[in-house]
Amino acid sequence: MPRVQPSSKIKTPMTGDTAAEAAKLQWDTSCSELAEYVEAKHIGRLDHIESNLGYLGDPVKHDSKDEEALRAITRKLIISTRREEAA
Repeated sequence: MPRVQPSSKIKTPMTGDTAAEAAKLQWDTSCSELAEYVEAKHIGRLDHIESNLGYLGDPVKHDSKDEEALRAITRKLIISTRREEAA
């Protein structure tokens, strides 16, 4: 009996929810890595961004505009980046 190679295994397609979750995880990871890179190259940049969050705005032009949610996400990103730097 021939051995089954890993590449020939049947892969189930992602559902819409799973694909969206995977895309969000990739986006979160990319943003986190970018923030770590920027802080490593420009020490204090996260402090500067954090102190100016009041100027951060949501550019959308429809009812889903939520500037405070955007600021909250940015705060979480900064906290997460600092936590990673400390580890």
